[in-house]
Amino acid sequence: MATQLNLPIGVQAFAKIRTGGFYYVDKTPYLHQLIDEGSYYFLSRPRRFGKSLLLDTLKELFEANEPLFRGLYIHDRWDWQIHHPVIRISFADGVMVNRSALDTRIRHLLQSNRERLGIEHSGAQDIAGEFSDLIRMTHQQHGQRVVVLIDEYDKPILDNITDADVARELREGLKNLYSVLKDADPHLKFCLLTGVSKFSKVSLFSGLNNLRDITLSRDYGAICGYTDEDIDTVFAPELPGLDRDQIRHWYNGYRWGDERLPSVYNPFDVLLLFQEREFRPYWFESATPTFLVKLLAERGLYTPRLDTLETEAALLGRFDVDEIATEALLFQTGYLTVHKVEQPMTGYWLYTLGYPNREVEASLNQALLPALGMPRAAQQRISLFRALQAHDLPALETHFKALFAGLPHDWYRNNPIAQYEGHYASVFYSHLAALGLAITVEDAGNTGRVDMTVDFNGHIYLFEFKVVEQVPEGRALRQLQDKGYADKYRGQGKPIHLIGVEFSREQRQIIAFDVLSL
Repeated sequence: MATQLNLPIGVQAFAKIRTGGFYYVDKTPYLHQLIDEGSYYFLSRPRRFGKSLLLDTLKELFEANEPLFRGLYIHDRWDWQIHHPVIRISFADGVMVNRSALDTRIRHLLQSNRERLGIEHSGAQDIAGEFSDLIRMTHQQHGQRVVVLIDEYDKPILDNITDADVARELREGLKNLYSVLKDADPHLKFCLLTGVSKFSKVSLFSGLNNLRDITLSRDYGAICGYTDEDIDTVFAPELPGLDRDQIRHWYNGYRWGDERLPSVYNPFDVLLLFQEREFRPYWFESATPTFLVKLLAERGLYTPRLDTLETEAALLGRFDVDEIATEALLFQTGYLTVHKVEQPMTGYWLYTLGYPNREVEASLNQALLPALGMPRAAQQRISLFRALQAHDLPALETHFKALFAGLPHDWYRNNPIAQYEGHYASVFYSHLAALGLAITVEDAGNTGRVDMTVDFNGHIYLFEFKVVEQVPEGRALRQLQDKGYADKYRGQGKPIHLIGVEFSREQRQIIAFDVLSL
């Protein structure tokens, strides 16, 4: 059995990982390809996905720190005699609440780079001039073209995204900085900007038309994160005592681009699982998405559809202060990922999004429950779990009726989501999904799609939802029977339960919970 190494939790310094006895997943094949194919790149990935480590690896590579790369893919494919100077800028630390604070931070970062590279201040009075002079003078003094690496390029804007005026102010400040790169081409060897969101070129990268966005490139889908192969090889010493299938269900599933390519794990999740030896929503808990939850509630999103959300490629990159598409927000922040890519006609790309894994589905729905009118969500989840654990269907009916009866009258009157037909199914689904159950929404069979399937504790539950003001009473269970939705599950040897749930919009309550066990 291989020797256990140190877990690189929170370690973003490549040199520390390579000299400190830490596990390391070799990403240098991707870096070799990047550098071989071009010079200017942009990469978007969710938080805690290893972007900072990737940039630090590039820094050590261009600075030709050869001992750190011994035994890695790129070692025998790199010219270690050439040392490129590196300008490294990161907005990861701190929160800037106005343009003045941003400008102060930028000047500090430029000064730090000058000191490290041995460059004198040119005397430029403006930030664009300082940055431009730093690149030019570094090239002249070091005799090699410059590498520019920018980490968390968008964080100052995202930290203020709920205040549009401040966010616009900071966007203009960053645009002023990044615009320098367009005319610095004669002095640049390589440039990579990374962040969570993808702002349009017009709003933030005006004129930088040679910036290649590799976010959805099939060649770089696993440039950040761990694949199944990485888990089974690099981290093999950590696997004994953990359920391998559960690791996959809970933490794997992130994809950027072609669904035929390997999906990846969030490194933060996996490393903490190996340390704590318990399945928990480590990544989700590391930063509560309050803004996201508020926005989803305001837009009245039908939560069961989050796992089958269709969107055009253009919408995935449409993120700006003045226009934040729901699909782009959920995708870029990591709460949804690519499940399917289609090109139904030439040049028209269609993406189907869904939850990457059980952790995100359960945690996001758990966070949404108060916005759906369930402030006592934790106690209600315990009651739901006990009913399902005992397979007590009458208790399940009582639980859901009490749940809907407990939704405050003022909440119905004041919250726009209550106007949507899918509100009832959203409450039902999100309440179940928050437990981390195996749920399939719009479960397809050869006769149609059942609204929701739950596989738990040796039982299969098939749910169909109807609103009685729209269809006659009794239709929910009848549809489950007439369509033969249970047929696809009969071979599993598990008890199957058809449950027709009917809501009344006028009574704001479940008026039928019809059950047929097979």
